[in-house]
Amino acid sequence: MIEMEQVTVQSTDEVTDFQHELISSRRVEGTPVFNTRGEKLGHVHSVMIGKRNGKVAYAVMSFGGFLGMREHVHPVPWELLSYDVDLVGYVVDLTRDQLRGAPAMRLDEADRPQGEDYDAQVSQYYGTMNWWGL
Repeated sequence: MIEMEQVTVQSTDEVTDFQHELISSRRVEGTPVFNTRGEKLGHVHSVMIGKRNGKVAYAVMSFGGFLGMREHVHPVPWELLSYDVDLVGYVVDLTRDQLRGAPAMRLDEADRPQGEDYDAQVSQYYGTMNWWGL
């Protein structure tokens, strides 16, 4: 008589892998963003990546609006976000009031670079270094 080990197979959709350091941009888009108190602030609409250096400049965070109407998005420097496996989302140490006062753009402008002056304004608001360096 041969003893068989029982194996449970899960579909790849059910498996969450927290061991890899890389993530597809497609999986980042739509991920919820919370403040440090665990309150949902919005979600990642997209990420802006430097064409030449490959560095993620900022997450374009969706916040406010209704069904995409008059919705504004806020560029948040990528370095300010940290992933929380328990929340299954990103956490940022910001309040709703800080986001309301942050640089913003209309949702339909979010996929177009705004220019170095705008990006510098974003960095200055959050107290971070410009994503492209000095």
